[in-house]
Amino acid sequence: MPEGWARSTAGAVTSFGDKLNRIQVGATAATAAPTTQSVSSQLVPALQRQVPKFAMGKVSEISRPAGKVVLVTYQGDSSPDPVTGKVVRDAFEQYLFFQNGKLVTLTLSGPTNADNVDPWKIVSESVRWA
Repeated sequence: MPEGWARSTAGAVTSFGDKLNRIQVGATAATAAPTTQSVSSQLVPALQRQVPKFAMGKVSEISRPAGKVVLVTYQGDSSPDPVTGKVVRDAFEQYLFFQNGKLVTLTLSGPTNADNVDPWKIVSESVRWA
């Protein structure tokens, strides 16, 4: 966990965050690996309902050291800051890893104008199966 970041857990999801950036990871049982088609038809509509001012990016399959991954990119508004009420436009990358009946979902988010390419690649490449 990066120094100075807060950690929280809600159910099966653990989150790490600083003021504007967030890493969420959760694991669940799954009967089949996600595909770009299943993610587009099932996950994306759920994100549209959950993420304020959702704007779809794309759904693609990529490779990471842990194997093939379905990647969903999108944008949405952050929750209002509890002190200032300010809302930030966030970019999201959600990685869906699958192996042996286990689905790991890694969601990375931060302001759309931030250069998160390298840090997000490092985080998504750090996923390993035990």
